[in-house]
Amino acid sequence: AFKAAVLIQQWYRRHVARLEMRRRCTWRIFQSIEYSCEQDQIKLHNFFSYLMDQFTPSSSKERDFISRMFISGESYKEAELEKYCDYESIEVPDSYTGPHLSFPLLPDHATALLEAFQQKQQQLHARYVLNLLHETRKHLKQLPNISHVSTCYSEEITVCGDLHGQLDDLFLIFYKNGLPSPSKSYVFNGDFVDRGKQSLEILVILFTFLLIYPKEVHLNRGNHEDHMVNLRYGFTKEVMQKYKVHGKKILRMFQNVFCWLPLATLIDQKVLIIHGGISDTTDLDMLEKIQRNRFVSVLRMKKRKESSGKPQIQAINGEGDSGTDAAPRLSLQPQSAQAPSTANRREFSRWLRQTVQEQIDTCRRLVDISESEPEELTYSSMVSLKDADEPCWTRQEEWKQVLDILWSDPMPQEGCRENKVRGGGCYFGPDVTEKFLEKYSLQFLIRSHECKQEGYEFCHSRKVLTIFSASNYYEIGSNRGAYVKLGPDLIPHFVQYQANKTAHLLTMTQRQGFLVALFAKISRVEESAFRALREKLFAHTSALISAFKSYDRDNTGKITLSNWATAVESVLRLGLPWRMLRPQLVRSAEDGMLEYKSWLDDLAMEQRSQEHIQSSLLEVIYRNRSNLETIFRIIDRDHSGLISFEEFQQTWKLFSSHMNIELTDDGINDLVRSIDFNKDGNIDFNEFLEAFRLVRQCP
Repeated sequence: AFKAAVLIQQWYRRHVARLEMRRRCTWRIFQSIEYSCEQDQIKLHNFFSYLMDQFTPSSSKERDFISRMFISGESYKEAELEKYCDYESIEVPDSYTGPHLSFPLLPDHATALLEAFQQKQQQLHARYVLNLLHETRKHLKQLPNISHVSTCYSEEITVCGDLHGQLDDLFLIFYKNGLPSPSKSYVFNGDFVDRGKQSLEILVILFTFLLIYPKEVHLNRGNHEDHMVNLRYGFTKEVMQKYKVHGKKILRMFQNVFCWLPLATLIDQKVLIIHGGISDTTDLDMLEKIQRNRFVSVLRMKKRKESSGKPQIQAINGEGDSGTDAAPRLSLQPQSAQAPSTANRREFSRWLRQTVQEQIDTCRRLVDISESEPEELTYSSMVSLKDADEPCWTRQEEWKQVLDILWSDPMPQEGCRENKVRGGGCYFGPDVTEKFLEKYSLQFLIRSHECKQEGYEFCHSRKVLTIFSASNYYEIGSNRGAYVKLGPDLIPHFVQYQANKTAHLLTMTQRQGFLVALFAKISRVEESAFRALREKLFAHTSALISAFKSYDRDNTGKITLSNWATAVESVLRLGLPWRMLRPQLVRSAEDGMLEYKSWLDDLAMEQRSQEHIQSSLLEVIYRNRSNLETIFRIIDRDHSGLISFEEFQQTWKLFSSHMNIELTDDGINDLVRSIDFNKDGNIDFNEFLEAFRLVRQCP
């Protein structure tokens, strides 16, 4: 009996270890695909930049189209934004049974919202959402770029990581840790939205508590608080589905609120909380002084084009246009031959005054400031000889500061290098962390931005802490969520959880079924991961064939395991253990060779469409499916889900210009008509995807 017990125990431990290995491998697949998608998002931004810089419109119609497509909506001044999002003109009908808000907000309002959202009652009325966003924006505008928090005023401070629209996680945090209050401070470290289905509810709750307890609730901006990212990852679609009438106004207000979110939080001058990370050029002094609201989208930083010999006005928002709330910054860059010598102070002062006044006149024309306005811009109020000697950062430098703290990740190796996995930000090593902490007299960094299996993870000799609060992020059972609590001693205390009805602790009598349940859960998550991986492989069929043939010189249709793994990694660049994954992805012949041709045949969902469509265009479309959906949402200005024929035609003209694919007008017109299956004169996303066999048919 004793030997039998030992054997059973050994078998059990080995089996649990294998399950754990499968779980980690599955999680790595999800993470690699996630980062690959984020890299595609950066590539999409580069695509936009190329079109803006290289494509020359042949008509005013094309010029207007590009303007509507790539300029992030209208750039509203203060009065225009108030008028556009006039919540007072929206009436709340008597039939409305959801929660009501009145300002200033009270704790009872927050309680009512929590109860309504938990019970999935009627959606908060659009009037209240717009009113809440209006008040939140006013509050955020008064905050510095880096919020300063002290543990002296509360027993402890709770720091939460990414939530990504998972409202159940936020409810569980409040249940375990308590609601925000004068004695319970919170720091939410960005990425409140996207991926999950209840991003809007999370923002409503957080903004409500922010207004009720402005000294105890602190919000940092994440890389997903960006309207360009929202187009791809779901928040834009969620808002338009929940608010079909006033959704566009609500989205516009969210976009403006996001750019006013603080960039970092500093606890007791010793612990810095940022969403992504740092780089070897991160400068807290610069971060404290830049105008953060100018970066409406970090992915849309437009390079300024200089004209020789003329001073340039620095754009005051992310679109290179006259913007919303901040005064324009002047960047004087005259040719040295035209500038008087500084030795002659009077001559230099006269020249500088004249030059700046010209810029003020240009600035007035851009932002439409009247000469009769009481707060008139004058030379003395905007620039002086003393100011001219102060350091002036370029727009590119400021943009990189924001990009790095929102998008960067730590790495175990020394140094700092470009983050090519995500496509944005950088990788920073332990030496970069050590120098940064020493420079600013900090103890450690808290960041989020990365899903961790246990909800948190230390690195760089426990000087960098990653906290991630969205449990079951990739699939149910894929990871835990966590938050961290800091007291006056600044020693982190972690709380882990899984917000799932089936993820409760098992009793002693349930231990016999635990292994079966664990196996089923891992199998379900694993199946989902491999399904996503196969779709990724299929999208790169042509490139894989070329890579395999380079190893199959005799054209046998077979290659070795080693060559197969090397070829797949060279194409997908996901950094996965392909040899370990091979049994789940490809069959092997008796001689140990892989039959890649039959494998590719199995991956093929169905043969290509027989429509008269150029094959090169078809492959480009399939590989860029997610990018195309994002582009469609950009073209679809009213977010109705319908694209007109004219907009579709102009889109493919831009694509052909970017990818050097020759497309005739007749060919594009034939393509448009063949896609419009219901002949209603518009193309929706499903029609487009179905035309190229991208939507799986239901059995």
